[in-house]
Amino acid sequence: MKNQKTSTDSNGSTNGTRDASHKTNKTSLLEKFFVDQLKDIYYAEQQLLKAMPEMQKAATSEELEDAFDEHLKQTERHVKRLEKVFQLIGQKPEGKKCEAIEGLIKEAKSIISETKEESMTRDAALIIAAQKIEHYEIATYGGLVQLAITMELHRAAELMDKTLQEEEDTDTNLTEIAETSINVKAENEGAYSWQQEESMMDA
Repeated sequence: MKNQKTSTDSNGSTNGTRDASHKTNKTSLLEKFFVDQLKDIYYAEQQLLKAMPEMQKAATSEELEDAFDEHLKQTERHVKRLEKVFQLIGQKPEGKKCEAIEGLIKEAKSIISETKEESMTRDAALIIAAQKIEHYEIATYGGLVQLAITMELHRAAELMDKTLQEEEDTDTNLTEIAETSINVKAENEGAYSWQQEESMMDA
């Protein structure tokens, strides 16, 4: 039997096998990014567990206070779900500092210090701060769900999709509270500057 010849490339690697081994041994860049984003949102959720009680305490209306309390309970569930996702991919649950959530929480705390205590204007501002946080979470979980589906991590996708739905429901609820109650009441906390100017012109 004749020995079968195999051609080699300029680096001495056998053609037809180099590409296959290269793909097999190389860690997925998509997996690295996915895990990185998991750590990011895990850190974010844990920071929210610390920040939400302060926002709840600062709320004027009982309706908003209850909404924050419910979201705090949801956030506890979100952390547990993320821990399950880490387990599903064989990773230890850990957070990575999230600059975005740090900034959003800092803004929420600034709102508390800059608005009048027990005013509806403070509640209106707190809702906006909370919704900025919600939108960040919605964007993150939405992206992670799609990545999980792409990588055929279907159980992980299901877990995070539950969280995504809860985040979207919270955002909708906050909008309803603002539109039907708080914004209207906040409007009565003093006259607008342009109304005062019109009054002076009419006098």
